[in-house]
Amino acid sequence: MPEETFGDACQKTGGKIMTKLDCSVTGCMHNAENCCCKNTILVEGKTAQDKCDTCCGSFDEKKGRTLFKTPESRLEVECEATNCVYNTDRRCSAEHIGITGGNATVSMQTECSSFQKR
Repeated sequence: MPEETFGDACQKTGGKIMTKLDCSVTGCMHNAENCCCKNTILVEGKTAQDKCDTCCGSFDEKKGRTLFKTPESRLEVECEATNCVYNTDRRCSAEHIGITGGNATVSMQTECSSFQKR
């Protein structure tokens, strides 16, 4: 069975939706070159009504060098923001998302800038 493609930035592989992620959270140990070095992240915000009500639950404060070496340009995004139009069965179905927060020191200083209320 051929692989489904969702635009050029999001692929469904093995039942997982792979989203293109731009991360500007330079204060996170998983950030390298505006990409995340994890292969899966969690967006929190069960009761979110706006993007400021979300955050990256996978954030870890950078205390020196980046923990992982290889940035992932596409990754799986688990999402608790059930009020978001891109949330499909707790997975982000957006082709491209952004996580913002600059020099955040805690996850609550980050947000999913792509959140759109249903």
